[in-house]
Amino acid sequence: MVKTKDLRAMSLDELETKLIDLKKEQFNLRVQQSTGQLQNTSVIRNVRREIAKINTLIAERKKNS
Repeated sequence: MVKTKDLRAMSLDELETKLIDLKKEQFNLRVQQSTGQLQNTSVIRNVRREIAKINTLIAERKKNS
């Protein structure tokens, strides 16, 4: 799990790239869960929270610029 401090240090392009990667990971986790292959379901929750953090930071930066 990435800390908010580290996310704030990233540029807008890096945040958007990370967001795309996390959305792909979220999709893969959902597929694994639906097929019964996912053992640790708390990973989905952590990915969702990271996506929310990044979306919040992107919105803040777009609002301020």
